Amino acid sequence: MVILYTLISEEKHQDLLDRYIPAFSENFKNKILKYRRWQDAQLSLLGRVLLQHGLRIYHNITDAEIDFLSSHKPFLKGHAIYFNISHSKNLVVCAIADFPVGIDVEFSDASINYQDFKFQMTPGEFDKINTSADTIHSFFTYWTEKEAVIKAHGDGMMIPLDSFEILHNECIIDGKKFFTKEVFIDDQYLSCIASDDPIIKDREIIFDRFQI
Repeated sequence: MVILYTLISEEKHQDLLDRYIPAFSENFKNKILKYRRWQDAQLSLLGRVLLQHGLRIYHNITDAEIDFLSSHKPFLKGHAIYFNISHSKNLVVCAIADFPVGIDVEFSDASINYQDFKFQMTPGEFDKINTSADTIHSFFTYWTEKEAVIKAHGDGMMIPLDSFEILHNECIIDGKKFFTKEVFIDDQYLSCIASDDPIIKDREIIFDRFQI
């Protein structure tokens, strides 16, 4: 399993557009160019660049075609390789594996009031965060775990965050068990991966920082 990541750069924005946009479809190109904020455009573009790079380097796949399930979850057509992309603030990450995977990354924003999200937590989750020595770290650990599981499941917003609870890095949704694993990428961010395959607990992870 590989996790590729990079940080966006306003200084390099136009160069990145010129260098990478021509390699993608007209639909994706138009999507990128419609963003009003350079940050949003670059995060979206680099997510796909990381995927393209990771597939080529680690799986020798150069003809990847992305399609979407009815739940809008993207997948690779014709290849038994799975991926998931996430971004927050200035960091974008892409996880690629030979088993289903979800990844979430969140900027550890010290100004956030975790109590504003109490309605999205189970009582046990709120109590764990509220009584922890570092409530910000505890909150974002909870958040990335939940989001990674939801992304691994594939039904997105159809799954309320308070409808399941992760205990000892495991949870059950719709009768299916999911497994989580916290991963470290950057000091300012929290990140977690999740899968319905228990192999995620022991699989070695390659971290690859992509130089833009």
